[in-house]
Amino acid sequence: MNAFSADAAPGTASDPGRIVLLTTSHRVAPGLLSWPAWQALRTADRVLCADAAHPQLPYLREAGIRVDEGAPTAEELVAACAGGRTVVVVATGEGDPALTDGLARLAGSGRLTMPDLELLPASYDLPGARLLDLVQVMDRIRAECPWSSRRTHEGLAKYAIEEAYELVEAIEDGDRDELREELGDVLLQVVFHARIAEEDPDAPFSVDDVAGTIVSKLIHRHPHVFGDETATTPEEVREHWLRTKAVEKQRTSVTEGVPLGQPGLALAAKLASRVRTAGLTVPLPTGQGVGYELLALAARAEAEGTDPEAALRAAARTYRDAIREVEG
Repeated sequence: MNAFSADAAPGTASDPGRIVLLTTSHRVAPGLLSWPAWQALRTADRVLCADAAHPQLPYLREAGIRVDEGAPTAEELVAACAGGRTVVVVATGEGDPALTDGLARLAGSGRLTMPDLELLPASYDLPGARLLDLVQVMDRIRAECPWSSRRTHEGLAKYAIEEAYELVEAIEDGDRDELREELGDVLLQVVFHARIAEEDPDAPFSVDDVAGTIVSKLIHRHPHVFGDETATTPEEVREHWLRTKAVEKQRTSVTEGVPLGQPGLALAAKLASRVRTAGLTVPLPTGQGVGYELLALAARAEAEGTDPEAALRAAARTYRDAIREVEG
């Protein structure tokens, strides 16, 4: 008689017992389990785990729960439950597919009265949990990849611009699959730069610092959500945002913080927006050439609520389609 069926009580097979498959998330600290999971573990007749290095095992044993290491077959597990016993299986990271597939085949055969089978999540991923995986993957790539380990902020800068444009294109195309992928590529740039920043000898910071900074900023600039102020319209929200931002930045000119390296139409529209928002009267400069004409068009578009860059891209797409049609 093998180790997994030896405890089955003879003559009581009428009660097939219960199997609890306990799953955990590696994104939650080991030992932080749900109350139903702890109840199942404490009341089980037996607790099994096929992975001797499972991160939960030290915490279960510290709590006084005996865990037997081993990988029973489906038949052995069913036999161990005979007589009304409850066996909890702490699932490995792979989910023990051989065992679960075996149980499914056994149930489908009709040869045995199967125990009750319960899938019990002991810990859950919170929204954003997969970001932890991205941070871990980036750590390893930075340490082990010959290309990634040598990248700098300066060397990666162009990729951030390229990925941002590809994201905009996915949005304008309305391609949901492409949008999801391009958002990931933009997110990668953030995590990559943050990982590089950890190695700075003078002013290091991590992705947690990056996230903490934007969280603090968002809370501070949304007093109508996190504070006592009220805002019922988008215009009032924008007023809150601009007022709070002005106090934070203490800028001496509305042009501060406007990146001059951005595309020309976007730059012109941004400057016009800053002027309009500040209530300044600044006549557009006059001069000869298409540059001044484009400046006036960009300012007009901004005043009308149109993004001149997006409008020009849309027109350019139409032009591209016309070219392809002529080409056949």
